[in-house]
Amino acid sequence: MAAGIVVVFDFDKTIIDLDSDNWVLDELGFTDLFNQLLPTMPWNSLMDKMMGELHANGKTIQDIEEVLKRVPIHPRIVPAIKSAHALGCDLRIVSDANLFFIETILNHLGIRGCFSEINTNPGYVDENGRLRILPYHDFHSASHGCDRCPPNMCKGMVMERIQASIAKEGKKRFIYLGDGIGDFCPSLKLKEGDYMMPRKNFPVWDLICKNRMLLKAEIHEWNDGEDLERLLLQLINSIFAAEESLSQLLSTDCKFQTIPMSVHQALPQALSVPQ
Repeated sequence: MAAGIVVVFDFDKTIIDLDSDNWVLDELGFTDLFNQLLPTMPWNSLMDKMMGELHANGKTIQDIEEVLKRVPIHPRIVPAIKSAHALGCDLRIVSDANLFFIETILNHLGIRGCFSEINTNPGYVDENGRLRILPYHDFHSASHGCDRCPPNMCKGMVMERIQASIAKEGKKRFIYLGDGIGDFCPSLKLKEGDYMMPRKNFPVWDLICKNRMLLKAEIHEWNDGEDLERLLLQLINSIFAAEESLSQLLSTDCKFQTIPMSVHQALPQALSVPQ
């Protein structure tokens, strides 16, 4: 029963408490150059260029790794991820960061094995010891065609691919957690019976408040890691409870029975979003 829930996490400002790209550049002293070049090219392309600048200035892969291992994270996030994984949920990441940053942090936290898949911009160390960061969608050869998302990654398209890839396994319930503008597109791909968990007072929350009617999923906002853990586990447990009640009903002769009120009451109330 547990395998029926897929939990999709954004990474920056959702699993960790800030933006990993900014964190690395700030800690290694390259913020000014980044800000100076930002108006001239897409973010993802600029991050690749900045990794070249770090390398040219003698910063090693080990220097980058040490900075990533110090990244701030709320103390309840790791327990929340471990609990959801232990309950049998399929956990995935959809992030506009990069694979090297994400895997370095997850390995350091001891939770890389909790995730079945990481969808993000490729990041690898080349033969010169320089970190390369590539776009998830190769927008130089063809555009992904979504005007809501940056050229290098449409999270909505990633979400549709995940939905299609597990459709044959039977009905799945999705829970999506995110904070940024890029998390709005995948929230539109969620269906009735799914849950969207936007971080309150962050860009995706603002977009959802303005476009509430576009979303089919139930919305449960969160503020910090403590909120995230409580709400996520509450939603997972309520889905299990509802499915268990339903399967008990179906195992009896239920032609004339209706679902008892307790099933509905077991679900946490959706939080109201200001129109």
